[in-house]
Amino acid sequence: MKNAALLVNRASLSHKIRYAARNPARIAPHARRVARDTWLRLRHRDHVSYYRAVMASDTARDPDKAVGSASRARWRALGEMQFTYLTAHGLRPEHRMLDIGCGNLRAGRWFIDYLGPGAYYGIDISPDILVSAKHTLVAYGLQDKVPHLTPTRDLTLDFLPDAYFDVVHAHSVFSHSPLSVIDECLAHVGRVMAPGAFFDFTFDRTEGREHHVLREDFYYRTETLVALAERHGLRARFEEDWEKLPHGQSRIRVTAS
Repeated sequence: MKNAALLVNRASLSHKIRYAARNPARIAPHARRVARDTWLRLRHRDHVSYYRAVMASDTARDPDKAVGSASRARWRALGEMQFTYLTAHGLRPEHRMLDIGCGNLRAGRWFIDYLGPGAYYGIDISPDILVSAKHTLVAYGLQDKVPHLTPTRDLTLDFLPDAYFDVVHAHSVFSHSPLSVIDECLAHVGRVMAPGAFFDFTFDRTEGREHHVLREDFYYRTETLVALAERHGLRARFEEDWEKLPHGQSRIRVTAS
């Protein structure tokens, strides 16, 4: 029997009405999000520009909440959870890592501390959140690890070298991306992956109709993303054990065919 939560279409009017009835305190915040979404859509036609503006708005209020953490304690817990999972599933101290959508280093600060100097490369579409990431480096005394933190406008990864990274990681990136952006990443990520490398990404999973909410949150079927990876000559495997952890997203590992 399918999990009922995975069949929900959060974009439907009936769901919104039921959700509002159960959570009246969230009506006003959602209304503000709708107003912001309408304004930003008028100003930014392409998705990257739109979501960069969303991140600028969210980061100005609270960088931790901008990366999906309701509190500093939750920020620390989610970062440690990602680190613990990845070190138990293949990340080694000698690896070179590309962290797509590194945010303010919620998990990145763990990876930077674990890896060798210069071995961590974080990219993000939001210059604002990368300023916060630099504050994180200082707060945790990680300057000597000389990590790379670079803003980017797309996921072609064209400024990165061939066959360089042992691990590529994208947490809570595809959950905010239309399929065209995911396709762009999967079309190019194989080039920067070293022999034997893997690419782990999380996504918001649905077993019903694929949909999005306010162009900020996207829900995909597993088979859609697996097929997309395979179209670009990659093997994709759903990571079932990740869903047992308290975080709310699903995970796929991609390797070269």
